[in-house]
Amino acid sequence: MSVILERLKLMIHGFHKSSSMSPKRLDGPDDTKPLPYLNLSQPDTLKNNREVFVLPMLEAVHEVSIYIHRFHNLDLFQQGWYQLKITIRWEDGDSGSFGTPARVVQYEAPDLGSEDIYGVWRIDDVDHSFSTQPFRIRYARQDILLAMMVSFNLSLNKFENPSTSAVILKFELLYAPVLENRYSVQACLDTCPSAIHEFRLSPKALLGLHAYCPVHFDAFHAVVVDTSVHVSMLKSGVRISSAKALSDPRANDDDFVGENDKSKQVMLVKALSSARDILVEELQKLSKGINQPIDMKGIASDKLAGFSPRSDEGISDISPTKKPNGEVDSQHDGSLHLLSEDNLHKSFDLIGGQVFYLWSTFLNFHRANKTKILEFLCNQWAVDRKAEWSIWMVHTKVEMPHPYISGVVDDSSNHGLRGRGLNLRKLTADPAQTAAMRAELHRRSIAQMRINNRFIQDLHIFGDPSSIPIVIVERVVNAPVRATSGNSYFSQLDQKDIQNVIADVDSKPSNKLSGETRQNGRVLKIVVFVHGFQGHHLDLRLVRNQWLLIDPKAECLMSEANEEKTSGDFREMGQRLAKEVVSFVKKKMDKASRSGVLRTIKLSFVGHSIGNIILRTALTDSIMEPYLRYLHTYLSVSGPHLGYLYSSNSLFNGGLWVLKKLKGTQCIHQLTFTDDPDLHNTFLYNLCKQKTLENFRNIILLSSPQDGYVPYHSARIETCHASSSDTSKKGKVFLEMLNECLDQIRAPSSEHRVFMRCDINFDISLQGRNLNTIIGRAAHIEFLESDIFAKFIMWSFPDLFR
Repeated sequence: MSVILERLKLMIHGFHKSSSMSPKRLDGPDDTKPLPYLNLSQPDTLKNNREVFVLPMLEAVHEVSIYIHRFHNLDLFQQGWYQLKITIRWEDGDSGSFGTPARVVQYEAPDLGSEDIYGVWRIDDVDHSFSTQPFRIRYARQDILLAMMVSFNLSLNKFENPSTSAVILKFELLYAPVLENRYSVQACLDTCPSAIHEFRLSPKALLGLHAYCPVHFDAFHAVVVDTSVHVSMLKSGVRISSAKALSDPRANDDDFVGENDKSKQVMLVKALSSARDILVEELQKLSKGINQPIDMKGIASDKLAGFSPRSDEGISDISPTKKPNGEVDSQHDGSLHLLSEDNLHKSFDLIGGQVFYLWSTFLNFHRANKTKILEFLCNQWAVDRKAEWSIWMVHTKVEMPHPYISGVVDDSSNHGLRGRGLNLRKLTADPAQTAAMRAELHRRSIAQMRINNRFIQDLHIFGDPSSIPIVIVERVVNAPVRATSGNSYFSQLDQKDIQNVIADVDSKPSNKLSGETRQNGRVLKIVVFVHGFQGHHLDLRLVRNQWLLIDPKAECLMSEANEEKTSGDFREMGQRLAKEVVSFVKKKMDKASRSGVLRTIKLSFVGHSIGNIILRTALTDSIMEPYLRYLHTYLSVSGPHLGYLYSSNSLFNGGLWVLKKLKGTQCIHQLTFTDDPDLHNTFLYNLCKQKTLENFRNIILLSSPQDGYVPYHSARIETCHASSSDTSKKGKVFLEMLNECLDQIRAPSSEHRVFMRCDINFDISLQGRNLNTIIGRAAHIEFLESDIFAKFIMWSFPDLFR
């Protein structure tokens, strides 16, 4: 109890003892007197006639306030008790450089029953940490409302003023199983953290920051903790320190200058002024963003613009400002150095009082508008993702290739995917090697970068920037449908037939689905995830979790219909998937229609490896026909869309041969076009003739030049050098398949179709040289074990996944 009373005393008195300033004092006279120099000679106690000067030293602190709004369980594997623990420390400091929890404000009582909460939040004076109250997680997608603000103080005493060190913000997730004796829960939680997520606040951010900071921990503890971080520099006071006189033979210049370096005090005043300007700017931005006025009548406009105009103090023309990028401007250094110590301290008190008033105003404003501010900062965070993660992403825009002339290898077949003819050197180059080299050069350039922006840096990404996947995005600009020819799919249907098909689909709306012209009502968004060969239904859960972060209302189906059944015929696998999808869609439609008007459906698919062939086969099933007009986004993760006609991985080809000869795996026969002597009768050739891609509004093809399990050109649906020089029937069949797929992507649609190819280059150097890296399995599996590439792509183009 005594500890609590001491903390309440600290919260009441604060650490601004030297100013003793309430917000209204800013309109009154400034009678705060900085401490003068005291020259005290003590010959009785000092040897060699040393003198001690008592020097007033300006002090400031960084206050880092963390608002913890909600804990959302995305995909925790275990039920039980969980707790969040937060610590803050200087990145370049020692073990004693931790921030101190100074204030905790509980905005709302947690929205939990008595059985789901135990104990209260606490502050540990040993490790300077703050811990929330333990809460119990029972099911997926569970929300725990926390609604509390905890503030840490970081002293600048050990560092230069202002500090050039970054700050590390550490979140720990503590876990304890459900125990019969609830009194043992806290002891079990204190054993060790289950997961850790760290962030870096750069020196620029320490002058002022208001940002959303989602905490996700790791792939095995998939949650999202909605937090926002608010930082400012505040005046701490004036510290009395002693220094040896220069006349002391044992004193040196460094000792004296280190204690009384006026330039550091000048920089501190300028940094505090910069923090004030940033805080004013951020308050105005927040007020405008949530459309709520902020009461700042306690501060006159002239005092926000600079120093108070008092010519008798000789500081009327001094107005330290900040640069647009948040750095302290140094153009007024000379003017500030001309000020006396007395006037410099008065300036420090004046600006410090202004910052303190603004910070207090913000805290009150935040408490009254916490949800709106969090939503505004979250939306701003989402907008900034593409800019912040552009370090690892290369964006290009290319033209849809001209149609390839089937069976003839001439100049028209040499049009590359960038819309211009390929010369001989480009044709002989391996596109996979070229893409890998391009990504590796970009990775090397990242290693030379110095990253010091005002964003909160996620150390899962910024901790080792050169090990993060490189994503090369090719936005393909659509081209007109190629002229009707004997090889074109559209030649097989006349205009009347096409109109009949469209009319037939439009004449079969579900009785639970209102007309598409209705403006009111719910949009039911369903995403189907399909695993690959010998896969598990949770293989794509990391991609699913990212999708749910972008669109929390999406209904996700992790397909189980073909689990342990991926060795058979693709037709059977597609039929099983179609039945599973239709059943799931009907179930969700029934539920949605009972709760209100269902306006329309957005049906999206994600497939990994041969899961892409399974889902495309399912789309050809007759029971899927009524739902084809609702197809929205298709995300293909390393799918062999054009099969293995031209596979250059001899080791992998040998494995396929073993599966065909010894196990008779039917799907492998179909992928390698050995399921029928006539290539025109093979399964994959005929699948490409079906309109499996035409109805999607957005198509994203993910590939990796390091993936040896799926041919690079097959995953990207593009031509390859081997096919360009092949005049045999095999080459003709390949080009016909390629043209059919591209024709579907070119086909007109009611909305603009987005078509992108994304190359993912993983850093597999840490895995060394082993069988997985040699045969290309490492990159193929990395698609399932890493979510950073998905995070980059999905948050850079969020509208495609909503």
